[in-house]
Formats: sequence, structure tokens, C-alpha cells
Amino acid sequence: MTKTEFETAVREYQGMVYSIACSFFHNPAIAEEVAQDVFLRLYEGHRSVEAGAHCMAWLRRSTVHRCIDMVRRSSYQNEIQMETLPDIPVGAPETDPLLQEHLRRMIAALPEKSRAVLVLRFGEDMDVEEIGRTLQMPANTVWSHLQRGTAAIREKLMRRMKENENEPVRTRSS
Repeated sequence: MTKTEFETAVREYQGMVYSIACSFFHNPAIAEEVAQDVFLRLYEGHRSVEAGAHCMAWLRRSTVHRCIDMVRRSSYQNEIQMETLPDIPVGAPETDPLLQEHLRRMIAALPEKSRAVLVLRFGEDMDVEEIGRTLQMPANTVWSHLQRGTAAIREKLMRRMKENENEPVRTRSS
């Protein structure tokens, strides 16, 4: 990869790399660190990475693996800072911000590989085969992580809804 191709790759894919890391950690500072590490690795040692689709696939895979490595090797605390969460994009369907925050927390609580699969499937809109190639796992394993992850979130949401049904309604005078 030439210097010009590297610069083009940074401009073209920095948003994707940052988005994957930010979806994984929900912390812009850590997402920036991951993005810098990934692009540094690309610059330093991966001259065999070709521009275009090959580069995009390499960056996705490297970003997810770097995120998983950071979780495993450090005492990373899964903090979610409300003021630093990304805003809902213009034109996105209106949803309940509290529900979104609750979903973010549930996804953040999933095991690393399940979290990576959900981030790539729903955050990057990748299909199962693409995710399998990116994470270097069979499609059936991707499906398993996807099903387990969504089932865990569904179960937690149902539990949360039942808890809310049992809570007394509070008024301003309470």
C-alpha cells in the first residue's frame, strides 16, 4: 500500500473504524484510541493490504479484534457517558432515548464476540457471511452469536418491562 493509498484509506474508512469501536465501547476516547491503533498497524506493517474492498475488510476485522483485545487485556470498565453518546442521525426514525440507552447498556454487557457480531450486523449492516469472513468464524457460529445475543437482549427487555409493570405509578406529590 502506497502512502497515497494509505491517506485515501484513512479518509474513506476512518468513520467506519471509529463507528465500530464507538459501538463496541460507547466511549469516544477509547474509540479514537482503537482507530489510531488500527490505522497505525495498517501504516506500519501491512503493505500487502490492497486498496478498496480488501482494505475495508482488513480494517473491519482489525478493529473488531483490537476492541476484543482491549477488553481482554485491560481493566476496561464499561462506562457509558451520557454526554458523549452520539446523537441520533438526522432522518433517523424517532425512538425513545431511554430505550436506546438501555439497549446500548445491554449490548455492552454481552460477551465480546456476541457484541462484535451484533455491532457488525446492526451497526454496519453486514450480512452473516461478511461477518464470518471479518471475524474469521464459520457462518453457523455467527448465527449462534447473533441468536444468543438477540435472545439475551430480548429476555432482559421482557424482564425490564415486567419490573416496570409492577412499579407503582409516581405522581409529583410522591
